[in-house]
Amino acid sequence: MSLFVSSLNTGSNGNCFYIGNHHEAILVDAGISCREIEKRMKRLGLLMSKVKAVFISHEHSDHIRGLPVLAKKYQVPVYITAGTLRYSGLSVSDSLVRPFTSYQQVHIGKLAVIPFPKKHDAADPFSFSIVHEDTRVGIFTDIGTPCEHVIQQFRKCHAAFLEANYDDEMLEKGSYPVYLKRRIRSEHGHLSNQQALELFCAHRPDFMSHLFLSHLSRNNNCPDLVHQLFRPHAGDVHVVVASRYEETKVYQISRHAETPATVRQLQLELG
Repeated sequence: MSLFVSSLNTGSNGNCFYIGNHHEAILVDAGISCREIEKRMKRLGLLMSKVKAVFISHEHSDHIRGLPVLAKKYQVPVYITAGTLRYSGLSVSDSLVRPFTSYQQVHIGKLAVIPFPKKHDAADPFSFSIVHEDTRVGIFTDIGTPCEHVIQQFRKCHAAFLEANYDDEMLEKGSYPVYLKRRIRSEHGHLSNQQALELFCAHRPDFMSHLFLSHLSRNNNCPDLVHQLFRPHAGDVHVVVASRYEETKVYQISRHAETPATVRQLQLELG
């Protein structure tokens, strides 16, 4: 069975990912405004009425900025750990808050969401794998180093949103202060292009069909640069560089590679 996925935005200016089947969907993070989420989903032919939950990875503003308005307007449940909620400063109705724990599957209709821990400079950071029957998509962003949790989940994915935050040389020669460069490079910071490539080459499963390179730095990376780095190693994997300024197309992920779905196709597929 298929999963429909899109990056609505990814970068330090905001992160939001859509993953769903024909009947229900979730958002992972809501770091852009509710209005922008609505606009981008509408352009893609996606319906907010099918979004049954929002999962929050950690408390940084680029992952939660649009959440209070979105949750209130649509009364959508918010899955968030106690630690993340405590440090987020979010104003969300208690009736909408749903806690989760590591590797405890959360069922949203026929979707199974698997939270797993990662290394990042946040209170209680998590990433997620989303499974619909025999198809799995993973979110692998805001990761300082690929720990065993990340590696084991990556090995199972038909498609992955993988952080490629910075180019080492661009960061080194750039204008960021030394303490910030150290933070970005630390094991609780972000993945470099090279780290992401090494994870991909060493641990991608044979059945992976799509890789969405995500959370690129505006100042320390370049979409063309990272695409050229990955393309020679990709084989049959379709590599997409997700933007910090606009949504990607919607991709239909299954055990067989699919092309991007057009808006009209989505209206027919998703009803």
